[in-house]
Amino acid sequence: MIATESGEGRISFHPVLRIAAKVVSYIFHPLFIPVYIGWFFIYVLRLFPQITEWDKTKLLISFTVNYTVLPLVTLLLAKGLGFIQSVYLKTQKDRIIPYVATGVFYFWVWYVFKNQSFPKEIIMFSLAVFLASSLGLIVNNYIKVSMHAISAGVVITLFILLGFISNDNFGFYISLALLIAGVVCTARLVNSDHYPIEVYAGLFIGILCQILAYFFVR
Repeated sequence: MIATESGEGRISFHPVLRIAAKVVSYIFHPLFIPVYIGWFFIYVLRLFPQITEWDKTKLLISFTVNYTVLPLVTLLLAKGLGFIQSVYLKTQKDRIIPYVATGVFYFWVWYVFKNQSFPKEIIMFSLAVFLASSLGLIVNNYIKVSMHAISAGVVITLFILLGFISNDNFGFYISLALLIAGVVCTARLVNSDHYPIEVYAGLFIGILCQILAYFFVR
């Protein structure tokens, strides 16, 4: 059997599935998603054809530092100072400081991109990330909304919107985003990290914030 009913009413899955779900959750962690999207903007969409390869590398490093390294360092500091119980953020209380800290970093990234006249696709995405972290903080007061689902919602909507505003064929990218989102959200449920409502709420937040960012930037 691959799944059984637990005492708390949740389904308990086979250990192999749980390990696979953890691997998926790590690979597509919300701290890594902006870096993947940054790479897509730079090397697939080629939004910066005029700059050198080294400048492209530096830009990707900038994405990594601001979206991944600084929030991760803040998380480790919060754990080291005893402000949170676990770096896995298993409780709503543990998520407050990371939400606030990443919100500050994400606002700064959007502000810099906007004022340096970056392509609207990048500004639209960076604004959506900031809005999603802010709305996630608010909703966190009521439920432990899935951060993975929030990022999945942002990415799905981003690719759909790019399909509308771009002359390129985004069918493959939209399909891939939907597939990954489904796998990631399922992984969160397999590991019993969230209830379904928390995953659905995360998807809704991500979708809503990317749509709002699109109308604000365009």
